[in-house]
Amino acid sequence: MLVICNGHGEDLIALRVLEALHRKCPNLPIEVLPLVGVGQAFEHALAAGWLKRLGPSAPLPSGGFSNQSLRGLIADLAAGLTLLSWRQWRCVRRSAKAGKAILAVGDLLPLLMAWSSGGTYGFIGTPKSDYTWRSGPGRALSDHYHRLKGSEWDPWEWALMRSSRCRMVAVRDHLTARGLRLHGVAAKAPGNPMMDGFKVESIPAALNRCRRLLLLCGSRMPEAGMNFKRLLEGLGQLDSDLPLAVLVAFGSQPSLNQLEAILRTDGYLPSTPPIDTLGAKACWVKGTQLLLLGPGQFNRWAAWTEVGLVTAGTATEQLVGLGIPALSMPGPGPQFKRQFAMRQSRLLGGAVLPCQSKEELADRLQRLLKDDSLRQRLGRIGNRRMGTAGGSAALAALISQLLLGHTRAPRQRSFDTP
Repeated sequence: MLVICNGHGEDLIALRVLEALHRKCPNLPIEVLPLVGVGQAFEHALAAGWLKRLGPSAPLPSGGFSNQSLRGLIADLAAGLTLLSWRQWRCVRRSAKAGKAILAVGDLLPLLMAWSSGGTYGFIGTPKSDYTWRSGPGRALSDHYHRLKGSEWDPWEWALMRSSRCRMVAVRDHLTARGLRLHGVAAKAPGNPMMDGFKVESIPAALNRCRRLLLLCGSRMPEAGMNFKRLLEGLGQLDSDLPLAVLVAFGSQPSLNQLEAILRTDGYLPSTPPIDTLGAKACWVKGTQLLLLGPGQFNRWAAWTEVGLVTAGTATEQLVGLGIPALSMPGPGPQFKRQFAMRQSRLLGGAVLPCQSKEELADRLQRLLKDDSLRQRLGRIGNRRMGTAGGSAALAALISQLLLGHTRAPRQRSFDTP
């Protein structure tokens, strides 16, 4: 089987599903072709040998968000997007001719590549949900357009999903699946892989006396660095004498050195982490703030926190799905702009609240930290929208049955409670 996916968040979702599929079918040869970026999420699986990387890949200037910015599209085209896509499509086509099943994870681009390969394929549609236009306020032209269609997915996407060679379609929630079924697409919502893989640990004693925040600035530079600085500026407006532990979870980008350079210019001072077992690579302090930098610590740190400060995509959805409300702060982009932040807020039922200024961020953070009932209410909404763990195994069973032709039927599981 060949898996094609188009973005960092999609890579993580695909990885969770493939890990479950590998446990179910350990002898199944699986290849992956990341269409955007180099697919760093797959590194451990590639090193373990049960997953192989196929085809060309390259980081793009827009970080995969050329559909949200004309400038980003022009930069990607100048960086060789057209030639890269052509070479990737040829790899997909050769795989289909060799009899491999194709699994597309993401949106239109991988779906179109899978369809145009001429082979059999399945599709996991990750970014679109009908909650984004059914949840208020929904006054944008795009919301009226989706309401007219009755689905956030578009007619040309319905056509690709209805193809006789498309053996399975899975989307993120039952509301979205129902909208697609009204247009003749046999869509299912067996579960949400984004909520798998989190560690459940008690809060360390060293953090118990602090109010705990999780800061997620995103993974695409230079935007992530600029957003990190803006979130710090919002924190600086907070009027509180309480000790504050700010857990900064990040991946390979931005780097530790890049974040520390920003902290230094913002007046933070280097210190020693309170205990080694926290997993922090560095500790910085400023006034009552204790700021811990933890590359690769998101899955562990997320459940320790009370509120998130975010300019991220998939990680924000995961955090809110754990029952932790968040405050976002849209910037100039190319990814985390106002339109993206508002869409994300509607998707998550208001469990993540966009702020337009650092003063608004500080005011809303103050209120959330003081009001336990508000935090819990927003957390319950986020948890319902994202659902519980177990979606990866349910999707692996669906792939095994419908795409690979194995006989055991998957147990249906809801992404959420509409």
